[in-house]
Amino acid sequence: MPVVVVESPAKAKTINKYLGSDYTVLASYGHVRDLPPKDGSVDPDQGFEMLWEVSSDSKKHVKAIADALKDDNALILATDPDREGEAISWHLEETLRKRKAIRKDTPVSRVVFNAITKSAVTEAMKNPRQVDAPLVEAYLARRALDYLVGFNLSPVLWRKLPGAKSAGRVQSVCLRLIVEREMEIEAFRAQEYWTIKAILATPRGQEYEARLTTLAGKKLDRFDIADATQAELAQQAVQSRDLTVASVEAKPASRNPSAPFMTSTLQQEASRKFGFGARQTMQAAQRLYEAGHITYMRTDGIDMAPEAVMAARDAIRDRYGADYLPDSPRMYKNKAKNAQEAHECIRPTDMTRDASALKLTDADQRKLYDLIWKRTLASQMAPARLERTTVDIGSRDGQVGLRATGQVVLFDGFLKIYEEGRDDVAEGDDDKRLPQIAQGEPAAKRDVIPEQHFTQPPPRYTEATLVKRMEELGIGRPSTYASIVTTIQDRGYVRKDKNRLFPEDKGRLVTIFLINYFRKYVGYDFTADLEGQLDDVSAGDRDWKEVLDRFWRDFKAHVDETADLRIGEVLEKIDEVLAPHLYPPTADGSDPRVCPNCGAGRLSMRTARSGGAFIGCSNYPECRFTRPFGPPGMDDGDAIGPDGKILGHDAGDAITLRSGRFGPYVQRGEPSEDQPKPPRASLPKGWDAGDMDLEKALMLLNLPRPVGPHPDDGEMIEAGIGRYGPYVKHGKLYANLPEVDEVFTIGMNRAVEVLAEKASRGRGRTAAAAPLRELGEHPEHGGPVNVMDGRYGPYVKWDKVNATLPKGTEPADVTMEMAVALIADKSAKKGGRKAGGSKAGAKKAAGAKPKAKAATKRKAS
Repeated sequence: MPVVVVESPAKAKTINKYLGSDYTVLASYGHVRDLPPKDGSVDPDQGFEMLWEVSSDSKKHVKAIADALKDDNALILATDPDREGEAISWHLEETLRKRKAIRKDTPVSRVVFNAITKSAVTEAMKNPRQVDAPLVEAYLARRALDYLVGFNLSPVLWRKLPGAKSAGRVQSVCLRLIVEREMEIEAFRAQEYWTIKAILATPRGQEYEARLTTLAGKKLDRFDIADATQAELAQQAVQSRDLTVASVEAKPASRNPSAPFMTSTLQQEASRKFGFGARQTMQAAQRLYEAGHITYMRTDGIDMAPEAVMAARDAIRDRYGADYLPDSPRMYKNKAKNAQEAHECIRPTDMTRDASALKLTDADQRKLYDLIWKRTLASQMAPARLERTTVDIGSRDGQVGLRATGQVVLFDGFLKIYEEGRDDVAEGDDDKRLPQIAQGEPAAKRDVIPEQHFTQPPPRYTEATLVKRMEELGIGRPSTYASIVTTIQDRGYVRKDKNRLFPEDKGRLVTIFLINYFRKYVGYDFTADLEGQLDDVSAGDRDWKEVLDRFWRDFKAHVDETADLRIGEVLEKIDEVLAPHLYPPTADGSDPRVCPNCGAGRLSMRTARSGGAFIGCSNYPECRFTRPFGPPGMDDGDAIGPDGKILGHDAGDAITLRSGRFGPYVQRGEPSEDQPKPPRASLPKGWDAGDMDLEKALMLLNLPRPVGPHPDDGEMIEAGIGRYGPYVKHGKLYANLPEVDEVFTIGMNRAVEVLAEKASRGRGRTAAAAPLRELGEHPEHGGPVNVMDGRYGPYVKWDKVNATLPKGTEPADVTMEMAVALIADKSAKKGGRKAGGSKAGAKKAAGAKPKAKAATKRKAS
């Protein structure tokens, strides 16, 4: 009975349904080996020899596969159909051979399928092959490059830039995009301009809107009406003249649907329509794929299998009628340079089933499937037919001309189910519908309105527009977009606010350092060219070690050249490069570097121990002037210098806001011999450093706050903020408070009530807390499965098993499938009751329902 190995338990469960009892299906739980994070894992002097290590979590999974092969002497590797999937299969085969679990007579084959459906899986089993060596070599080259860059460049950053965490081959280029966009925004100077809008009416009294396009017989450009005075003159010119319709032109137009989704466009559209991050989109897509609902979700391809095209056309005809079906199928041609990434588009496996038919319980999966289903069907539907109308209105003397535009949909076509979202949509008039207007008729003026405008800076990137830009530049691949965007946020180089990406100070510093000392390696063209070379390796057209050798020789020389750089020299260089940005010319022509506080010191860039940057005075400590890292005039609410930002004074002590290793905090006074550790208080969760003032700081520093003597024994009740959040305390009894603000407002009655409630539950044991979410009965063993809120974060609870949620997973995102996997994994570690099956059927149960972590492990490029 052959052993079939896939990445995840969810995928194993779905495939097991199709293969039946003739196969043992096991999960590898992602990559089983990786390069250990230490020096020497890749040795350039030994032909780039790579030392792999089986992770501790993977050892038990490898053992389960090895044990199964003792009885079932055939191995079928059925991991995902991309470079990462090929690498997982290669690692598995290599690891099992080292364990001697694969004998000389053990047949090993590789099968791939683009969708987890019965027909796709059955067909794949009929067409086995060997592991694709060029694809594995492309993986090895990428992994070695990422290791060599990370383990040689990151230490340079640690030594030369306080607070810097790491640099990566692709992540640093991606960070550069965000930093350069922010600098464009900060350097942008808005330009004023005006437009004139007129509300006109037909002889029948129907109103419509027109804009001034000609003034004094000259066609207006955008900035021709520059200020209010000119706008008033233009307004008077329109008001003082009678207007007549000079021409009416109606042109037919059509709109064709967008191509089906590939990885990047799916991430972009999910961001536009739902605000999903790249990682959130890919997690939901992964679950849909593993459940057999969609095709493989990491692809550069937009073509669709012929049978899928016909199924989509049948579904369109059945649902919407023949009018919505074009005469012939639409054909979309792949643009991907690398055929290895150009799998079929992302589409439903069953075109007849919409989101409601699947009855998906997870909100993200339901939204994403609905989006994929609509986009796929729309891509094969008839175009929308439109009529675009342009009306020109003018005065008899030709001095004034206005234009009204409108559009009407004659036949909705694909728009009936789907319209693609747009990034940073500009306002326009084209979608307005015009009344019946005839050439030669008068246009009565109801109102003439001047409108002031200012040019806008380029918008900050969203995750979607960043992925789009990376794709345009040839940086990254479908399997890496999400991890790259996520990594730069996890490292604290970038933050996301209202779906927009902002570079943090340390992200700017790292970028400027790399641009100055490793410019070639954060160049867009260089990175894209290297990606192209790796694509050549995967196609079998280039030797992977030659690519590594050529890269390493130059890169190592660059790293060695930075060894003698002093931190002061680096900061001076960065300050010099950023000078036009940090110290722009002043309006009065004075020196922009002169300290505005003391008038004698000069401003320069400084770094704090926490890794942030700020502008400070050279006369420190006599002058403590600081302002945020950036051009003058920015909000200085978050500017925290090395000795903090002074919020005010109390009882002769300076009260300062500071930035520390664990976040912002407030401090009273300075260290002294009498008081080496002055009073400090961390800002509670949810409090913004930019909103801190003296009053709030003193509230924190004066905690714990006496509430009053307890009516029973006269002992003082206190309210404070501790390690586990806000609380009230009476003697040795602590009771949690739901909100931080209540610490400062809670009165005696409420405090006594909260303490009494805690006391009634017992000091040693607390009453059962209400679950955050109730997921239902365990599908295999029964008993409620709930998501709970714990002292160390949310967790899944079933029977006596408590499994902490992975970092970054929200309680609302937890599905029963994920919960069961977490419980099974926790049970296996504890060695207690097995949540995945009985001991007697351990092997079969492991095949059908493997115990797993919730997410497949993948390594970023």
